[in-house]
Amino acid sequence: MYRILVLEDDVMIASGLTYAIEAEGYELCHARSISEAASFIAEKEFDLGILDMQLPDGRGDETGRKLREKGVPVIYLTVEDDEARIVKAFDEGAEDYVVKPFKIRELMARVGRTLNRGRNAADEIIKIGSVRINTSEGKVYAHEQAVELTALEYRILLIFAANSGKLLSRNQILEKIWDSEGNFVEDNTLTVYVKRLREKLGDSINIETVRGIGYRVGQ
Repeated sequence: MYRILVLEDDVMIASGLTYAIEAEGYELCHARSISEAASFIAEKEFDLGILDMQLPDGRGDETGRKLREKGVPVIYLTVEDDEARIVKAFDEGAEDYVVKPFKIRELMARVGRTLNRGRNAADEIIKIGSVRINTSEGKVYAHEQAVELTALEYRILLIFAANSGKLLSRNQILEKIWDSEGNFVEDNTLTVYVKRLREKLGDSINIETVRGIGYRVGQ
């Protein structure tokens, strides 16, 4: 059984999450503050954290860092829809970022996807060009040299690897990154991260820009 830590001080939201998570057969631990969440983390092992960003005694990303240190994926819940904060959350390793108000069924779909990804990725090696991706460890190698990528760069690389040789439109990529229609993401965000990928991976991979459409990555 998967165990999920929910950090949320809003009674109504917490009640809805509790019902939905337990209905899926998951075990839930509900913390109402950063300090209470810290106690749970010290005592128990978790498979996922669903964390509000704004708590009475601090910010949810404090708890997020503690969970990620243990290899636990994190989904943030927040009223903050500022793009800079969203990008920062992904750069720091967030699995997903859900802006309030949200639909419970949509959130649960993201929860299921996140938990299943962790289960299915074990010991999987993906190769594209001279790049090797070890998805069980979350590590990337170019010409057998380790390359440090941010969480969002890593996710974009996985999208390219899963669609090797195919032309992907910018919208297709943005939808996969944000798991939505990309309504709160400026288009130039993708350009910046693809540029960073090219700089870090060098000639180990060919990321071709198809003007006016998107990108194609050679096999």
